[in-house]
Amino acid sequence: MKRTVLALGATLLAACTTAPASEAQPAFSASGKTLRQIYEHLHKNPELSFQEKNTSAILSAEMKRLGFTVTTGLGDAWVKARAMKEYGKVQDGVGGYGFVAVLQNGPGPTLMIRADMDALPLVEKTGLPYASTFRDTAWSGEESGVMHACGHDIHMTTWIGTARELVARKSEWKGTLVMIAQPAEEIGLGSMSMLEDGLYTRFPKPDHVIALHDNAALPAGHIGLGSGYVMANVDSIDLTVKGIGGHGAYPQDTKDPIVVAARIVTTLQTLVSREVDPQDSAVVTVGAINGGFKHNIIPDEVKLQLTVRSFADATREKLLKGIARIAKYEAMAAGLEGDKAPTISVKDDYTPSLYNDPKLVERAAGLLTQEFGAAKIATATPTMGGEDFARFGRTADRIPVMLMWLGAVSQAKYDASIQPGGKPLPSLHSSEFQPDPDPTIATGVKMMAITAIDLLK
Repeated sequence: MKRTVLALGATLLAACTTAPASEAQPAFSASGKTLRQIYEHLHKNPELSFQEKNTSAILSAEMKRLGFTVTTGLGDAWVKARAMKEYGKVQDGVGGYGFVAVLQNGPGPTLMIRADMDALPLVEKTGLPYASTFRDTAWSGEESGVMHACGHDIHMTTWIGTARELVARKSEWKGTLVMIAQPAEEIGLGSMSMLEDGLYTRFPKPDHVIALHDNAALPAGHIGLGSGYVMANVDSIDLTVKGIGGHGAYPQDTKDPIVVAARIVTTLQTLVSREVDPQDSAVVTVGAINGGFKHNIIPDEVKLQLTVRSFADATREKLLKGIARIAKYEAMAAGLEGDKAPTISVKDDYTPSLYNDPKLVERAAGLLTQEFGAAKIATATPTMGGEDFARFGRTADRIPVMLMWLGAVSQAKYDASIQPGGKPLPSLHSSEFQPDPDPTIATGVKMMAITAIDLLK
């Protein structure tokens, strides 16, 4: 699940002192291994975004063993070009490790199933016997611990289990099954790298694309389904407020950018409260503000970093225009115009909102309710988190997509957490997040296999 996470690792070095993941991973084959064994290996041996070399090799080898035609290295040139553009160099081990596995089973529809492979720059604190102790250097150059704190190890394991199940049950479906392993979901670029490298032109174009994501607030054995918007547009904005610096004792000789920045931060809050429809949803958060370096010096500029979340594209545009307008006119009110006007940079490749196709959700809900019982199927409310899985449904083809939530919390821990004074559950991206593997994986495989077979008829 996408967050701005690369900078996090620099603060976590002290607790993790082992060798880099890229150098320390043991050889491993999924052949003949149980899903639990595969899960523990993937959890213990995580890899950062665009560095999923060993992970990709394990998964692609298993797909070949199952009879799929496998194409590896998807997005490699794109990734290396992007690294040069962003950071001026390509770190060792960085590349495009996405791959596509295709299995033909006669004429019929085409279904694509995605799993994401990357881990987070985080030191694991679960205390599990198979906890990660790796550290590594991200493609941006920061060192950190490495942990599967967003459950991508669960995603990959259920993905393998689903492939095994569908191969074993080939007599129950027909058409083309496309299994894709995607890199770099955590930095929001993995799906783009695969699409830019011809995912929908070099390989069978799907009629539907599905995926799952584990849920840190839902008990294992339960499933969450949401229709329509389920995850948000994610925009990252860099805003520089300019001023005229000087001595703090003589403010009359300056134009103080700290005061202007403070006004901007305050006024930005009116965008959601007064300009967005109350029945819509939006978030404008100033996550960082940096300016000045000494008590008695008024600086020349202040830098702000914002995250902006929305569902509807029209709301997104309103927020982005509103931020630019507020920054401009608050500066003008302080006499800062022309070359002293604020500058704003909005990341072009934002993560778009995820829209679950209502017909797909309705179809899946009927099947899964029948199989698991209504008590195990929850209606998932939209979240302001982001997922670059959304891009698979955002091309000109407008392919229907669906992401389902997979409960991952131990039932005992969940029950304890909802009692008065109960311990809150660790969230996704927490160093203490630990799924309950066996029931989570079993439910995920069953859920995905049932859904896939229904769509391949």
